[in-house]
Amino acid sequence: MKQSLATIRQDIRDGKWTEQTAGLASGYTQANLVILPKAQAYDFLLFCQRNPKACPLLEVTDVGSAVPKLTAPDADLRFDVPKYCIYRQGKLMEEVTNIEAYWQDDFVAFLIGCSFTFEHALMDNGLKIRHIEEGRNVPMYITNIACEPSGVFHGNMVVSMRPFHAKDVVRAVEVTSRFPSVHGSPLHIGLPEQIGINNLLKPDFGDAVMVKEGEVPVFWACGVTPQSIAMSSKPELMITHAPGHMFITDMKDSHYSVL
Repeated sequence: MKQSLATIRQDIRDGKWTEQTAGLASGYTQANLVILPKAQAYDFLLFCQRNPKACPLLEVTDVGSAVPKLTAPDADLRFDVPKYCIYRQGKLMEEVTNIEAYWQDDFVAFLIGCSFTFEHALMDNGLKIRHIEEGRNVPMYITNIACEPSGVFHGNMVVSMRPFHAKDVVRAVEVTSRFPSVHGSPLHIGLPEQIGINNLLKPDFGDAVMVKEGEVPVFWACGVTPQSIAMSSKPELMITHAPGHMFITDMKDSHYSVL
């Protein structure tokens, strides 16, 4: 039996669900999370504006507030993500299940569109999602594609990969292009080495999945890009979701569809 969004969020808040969220809360929009001190928030806001494919903004919180008023007014971003990453000076220091002990009065939180949102639309169109089939996290790779820098923030884009049979690639492009607020159409199709990916079996984040004979790897810009940016830019402190462990909003996926 499917659980309600309220039940899922409460389980995450209580630490009962700490796994990745692909396929969870069908129909509700999932989001990547970045939290920064106010001193770096403007630079990052500008970074998102300059790199909308990788970092499509869904919401920015008020300074010091952990409540995303527009997308989930009853939520608390200190507790409602299954797993968080704490980056200091560009290094991943630890992963935790809540950030109450780390919260600062000058924090600004950014919710960024996630490609998990359009996966339900792909499945509704008869396309199978390999990492969901295999019960794994989506594979994500750091590419050789440089993001447009802003202030202190610079680095290369991260992409997520889903394999499809060659005959289904056009349909996957058509479906996902309807969701520009959550990465939209693919960034690259086939030939992973052209974007700096040498081995699909060794993702930088997430889990490897099987690419079967006759299938084509399809790559979408990914909201884990800020974690690559943290490694390159080395801000004093950045808190993010753990890759694949998303914040689930109150918004329906259909809200972000342009058709």
